[in-house]
Amino acid sequence: MLDRLRGKKPAKTEPEDPSVPVWPGGFSDWTWTAVLFLFLTTALVQGFEIPTGSMEGTLLIGDRLLVNKQAYAPSDPISRILLPYRDPKRGDIIVFRFPLDLNQAYVKRVVGVPGDRIHLEERQLFLNGSPVDEPYKSKRIGGVDPYRDNFPRYAEMSSTPLALRALEMHRKYVHDGDLVVPEGYYFAMGDNRDNSLDSRYWGLVPRDNIIGKPLIVYWSYGYPYTESFNERILDKTIRWGRMLRIVSTFPTGADIAKGGAQ
Repeated sequence: MLDRLRGKKPAKTEPEDPSVPVWPGGFSDWTWTAVLFLFLTTALVQGFEIPTGSMEGTLLIGDRLLVNKQAYAPSDPISRILLPYRDPKRGDIIVFRFPLDLNQAYVKRVVGVPGDRIHLEERQLFLNGSPVDEPYKSKRIGGVDPYRDNFPRYAEMSSTPLALRALEMHRKYVHDGDLVVPEGYYFAMGDNRDNSLDSRYWGLVPRDNIIGKPLIVYWSYGYPYTESFNERILDKTIRWGRMLRIVSTFPTGADIAKGGAQ
């Protein structure tokens, strides 16, 4: 006040250091949005394209999926408590790192969980001594193969060579004509049962290899699906009817207790 009465001007505030950049709020907002998007697409969901016909007619070649990477519980007991994870169940479709090449991702259906006893008789799946209804299984029939159709019998007659992991599976876990799924592993097969390289040929899926569970088909481009091998449709097309289709779980053998039929 005394300086103002004497006619003196108030001291000026020193300007901020021009060498320190001040980003506009809009740029900062976009940065955080991008970080959040990257987190969601890397930690929560992941895109996956179906490359083979092993899951026809549930999932077709050219279907593009969003995979829920947070669906299943990790092995860490603390994470199991903090986050709403669960273990894979019979009937779940899973995406996992291929045990013979971890750089590849495969998609199959879980048909056996730890403790289950599994065998096939003339293509019919038996779980813990009882036949299982599998309405999702492809109706395409591809000839006769003793091992493929009667797993785990006739391994020496398989038309497709078995991987060392599969041979080890036979030595360790086949008892009285059944494969007994060990703790920490899952038995998975394709819905296109006659044209699927699956656990019958390369062994069990380790729990730690499982990436997640498909949620939805967000895009589909390829040949229309038919149940006949003889019907050939030459032109690929956008399969509009498959867009936004939920990839649902079928409770395979859910009413069958481990160790015996009910």
